[in-house]
Amino acid sequence: MVREQYTTTTPGTSLERPKNQYVYKIGIYGWRKRCLYLFVLLLLIILVVNFSLTIWILKVMWFSPTGMGHLRVTKEGLRLEGESEFLFPLYAKEIHSREDSSLLLQSTHNVTVNARNSNGEVTGRLNVGPRMVEFHGQQFQINSKDGKPLFTVDEDEVVIGTDKLRVTGPEGALFEHSVETPLVRAEAFKQLRLESPTRSLSMDAPKGINIKAQAGNIEALSQMDIKLQSSDGVLLLDAETVRLPKLPQGTTGGPGRSQGLYEICVCPDGKLYMSVAGMSSTCHEYSHVCQ
Repeated sequence: MVREQYTTTTPGTSLERPKNQYVYKIGIYGWRKRCLYLFVLLLLIILVVNFSLTIWILKVMWFSPTGMGHLRVTKEGLRLEGESEFLFPLYAKEIHSREDSSLLLQSTHNVTVNARNSNGEVTGRLNVGPRMVEFHGQQFQINSKDGKPLFTVDEDEVVIGTDKLRVTGPEGALFEHSVETPLVRAEAFKQLRLESPTRSLSMDAPKGINIKAQAGNIEALSQMDIKLQSSDGVLLLDAETVRLPKLPQGTTGGPGRSQGLYEICVCPDGKLYMSVAGMSSTCHEYSHVCQ
C-alpha cells in the first residue's frame, strides 16, 4: 500500500515536500501488451472474414424472406421453380406443377413412387424403369378427367370402362381364358376373325348370338365337326338359296333296300326333316312331321 502524506503550511513559511519513496506502474507493458493487441487484431480479422462469408453465402444461395433460390415458402407449402435434383428420397403429401406447365420426373435409372401406411409399410409402389413400368398394389385404376373409371385391374378381374376397346396390332388380341363382351366388331373394310388354333371356340349368350356381315361373307372352318344346336328353339336359315354342294350321293340297291340312305325333305314353312330313301321320293310318307 502506498501512503501519501499531506502537510499544511501557513503563509510565509516554506517547507520541502517529501519525495515519494515508492512508485508503482499500473497497466500491461512489454510483450504482454503486444500479444494482447495481436489477439484483438486476429479476432477482428476472423470477424470480418465470417461476416464476408455469410454475405457471400446469402448472395450465392439467394436467401430472401420468402425462401431460398428457386424455393419459395408459401401458405400452401413449398414452391420450387425450374429444374431440381434430389440426391436422396423425397417425402411429400402432394406434388403438382404449375397450371401452365407439365410435371416432369426424370432419372438416369428409374423413378419409384411409394405409398406407405401409418406403420411405414409400403402399400403401393409405382416403378418406372428403362425397360418396363411396374405397379405393386391391391388395385390399379385409371380415371378420366370427369372421374369415370377407364381401366381397373385387381387380382380377380380387369375392367375396361371405355365405350370402345380398339386393338390395332396385326396379330390381333390373344386371350388365354374367356372374354365377356356385348359386341365384337372389326374396323370398316377390315375382316373379323375368331380363331382357336389348338382348342375349341365357344360362344355363349343368355338371349341370343347375332353374327352379321354387312358387305361380305361369313365363313366357319373347322378340322372336325361344326355343330349348330338349339335346345328349345329352331335353327333358321333365312336366304334366297340354301346350297349343300358336297352331300354324298348314294347308289340304288335292290327293290325295297335303302342301304341306310335318307332323303332330306322340306316342309312348306321351311322345316327340314329326313325320310328313308326309296326308289322314288318318300317325303309324302312322312309329311305328318310338317303338321
